[in-house]
Amino acid sequence: QVTLVESGGGLVQAGGSVRLSCTNSAPTFSNYNMAWYRQTPGKDREFVASISYGGGTIKYADSVKGRFTISRDGAKSTVYLQMNSLKPEDTATYYCTARRRFATVDYWGQGTQVTVSS
Repeated sequence: QVTLVESGGGLVQAGGSVRLSCTNSAPTFSNYNMAWYRQTPGKDREFVASISYGGGTIKYADSVKGRFTISRDGAKSTVYLQMNSLKPEDTATYYCTARRRFATVDYWGQGTQVTVSS
C-alpha cells in the first residue's frame, strides 16, 4: 500500500505563488510516475501536470503551462508543484497521484486546498 501526503496549500492573492509537496511512502519512489490533479465542487477532477518516473517526460495542462512547474526529488521521495502567477480560477483542491511503472493501479493523496483571492 502506498500513502501519499500532500502539503503546502493555503490562501494566496492573485498573482502570488504557492508550492505544493507530495511525499510518497513507497520504498521505490524512482519507479513511480507522479501527477497532480485538481477539482472544484461540482466539476470533474482535471489533470494539471505529470512527471515520469525518471523525470524525463513532463506534461502540463494548457491552462497552467508557463505558470506551473512540476519536479521531483528522489532523495526525499517527493514531488512538487510550483504554482506561480496564480489566478482565481486556480482555486481548487489539488491531489497528488502515483502509478508504478507498468502497473494499472493509481494511488491518491487526501488533497490540499488552494484558494486564490482576487
